[in-house]
Amino acid sequence: MKRFAVSTLVGMLIAAVTGLVTMPAAQAQYPERPVTIIVPFAAGGPTDIISRIVGDPLSRILKQQVLVENVTGAGGTVGVTRAKNAAPDGYTLLMGNLGTQAASVGLYPKLAYDPRTDFEPIINTAGTPMLVVAKKDLPVKDFKEFIAYVKANAAKLNYGTGGVGATSHLTCLYLDYLLDAKPTHVPFRGSGPALNALLSGSVDYVCDQTVGVVPTIQAGQANGLVVATPNRLSVVPNVPTSKEQGLPEFQAVGWNALFAPKGTPKDVVDKLNAAVRAALKEEGTRKRLLELGAEIPADADLTPAALAEHVRKEIDKWVPVIKKAGVTVQ
Repeated sequence: MKRFAVSTLVGMLIAAVTGLVTMPAAQAQYPERPVTIIVPFAAGGPTDIISRIVGDPLSRILKQQVLVENVTGAGGTVGVTRAKNAAPDGYTLLMGNLGTQAASVGLYPKLAYDPRTDFEPIINTAGTPMLVVAKKDLPVKDFKEFIAYVKANAAKLNYGTGGVGATSHLTCLYLDYLLDAKPTHVPFRGSGPALNALLSGSVDYVCDQTVGVVPTIQAGQANGLVVATPNRLSVVPNVPTSKEQGLPEFQAVGWNALFAPKGTPKDVVDKLNAAVRAALKEEGTRKRLLELGAEIPADADLTPAALAEHVRKEIDKWVPVIKKAGVTVQ
């Protein structure tokens, strides 16, 4: 009886000590396999571009391949829902944006997720000022002429976006609201296809993030009419601001941020936050983002808590605009 008791006690002690040793070791090994970032839009759009720019150094820092998976549909909500339903283990992440994590609350009465409660915020990766860009043969030379042209010809004009509720749609919707005009909205499965439609002439203009459209403007393939920020951008210095062009209230900046499914362990979230911070500090990464007109957040804005608060504020800002415009998606 004593022998059994002693052997049992020894076994329990060994198990306890082994557990104490192996649990932190297992946690420290994350990630042990490739990590997937779901981009809820088609390849070639701003969210996709930023995900790939950040994903490259992230693979080196985490010492595991970081894959980008484009899951399109319903203004990005299909991909977001897939990310929400993924295992909360740090191996499936989401690159959400203004449209999917804020505007969606006002657009979709039956939204399958709540951006405020169904995800663990990780980090805001990049801000992206919005521009209005017209096809080359639209008969306007600047934004002032564009405003007059839209007001006079709204019924025969159209604009392309990355889908209902995408950042590009929100910005054009806001412009419609300010101009009291209703051109035709042509939604695509991402801003990349919308930009291709602009270049082919099948849509008249787009309202999109710098990351997606700056190369097109620099190459002279489309006409950059205005930037919706207080100051001009160094990457497209000839594109005037909305204030300069007589519509100062037209202000819009997109953002792209990394999230994990609710319940992802805090140590995993913290490790991912630290890894992305390190990626954003790499000179090559910063250079690529800044050359495309992206804005890297200040250090104080790179915490999970800061991102959570940013999401709440953006929902409070954009949902009333959407409600007033009367736009809903079933």
